[in-house]
Amino acid sequence: MTFVRWGLPTLLVETFVLAWAVVLLPPGVPRWCGLAVAAFLWLFTLAFFRNPKRTPAGGLDCLISPADGVVSDITTIDEPDFLHAKSIRIGIFLSVFDVHVNRSPVGGSIAYAKYTPGKFLDARHPDVSHENEANAIGIDVAPEVATGLRVLVRQLSGLIARRIICTHGVGDVIVRGELYGMIKFGSRTELWIPESHPHTVLVKLGDRVKCGETVLVRLGTGAPA
Repeated sequence: MTFVRWGLPTLLVETFVLAWAVVLLPPGVPRWCGLAVAAFLWLFTLAFFRNPKRTPAGGLDCLISPADGVVSDITTIDEPDFLHAKSIRIGIFLSVFDVHVNRSPVGGSIAYAKYTPGKFLDARHPDVSHENEANAIGIDVAPEVATGLRVLVRQLSGLIARRIICTHGVGDVIVRGELYGMIKFGSRTELWIPESHPHTVLVKLGDRVKCGETVLVRLGTGAPA
């Protein structure tokens, strides 16, 4: 198990605060009790930044999940900013217990990136897609995968998650399954694909998916394996 470097500042601050909390324990409270609680909280926070190794399933024509979590909605909706078309949006809700890193669903080059400030509403409801703080990247899919296809991935903050990290920008080449950021302490991630492009959605509402591993969509007109 590895951990992403983005957790280091949080862990350093927490270590300092917990150490002082143990030192300043009121009389009568056993020191071991304070140490046990501090250790639990520190390890709980560390778990937020875990980055387990993942092996993408399927071939290059399979779009893999950009996040761990549960499929909360599959909707047909217009995407006016990058895809400029009616699109399939697959929403994934991340709880505080899920892995919080994000990985690219497909290989290609990043042609669009946009950060949008917003609210921090409960991310379990799909309507927050238009209200919460968000960061989006649009990918021109590699021609060996599909000709002329673009997909969009959005990271959204939530009630607890209030820090979006994205390491890639316009002009960067990204590989299928590559780590490109995280949403600190969970929230919501979305995958958008134009409805007109031949594809098969392989997940349904309530399915649990794994970042960089579970196939969400297979491109083309063939039946799912």
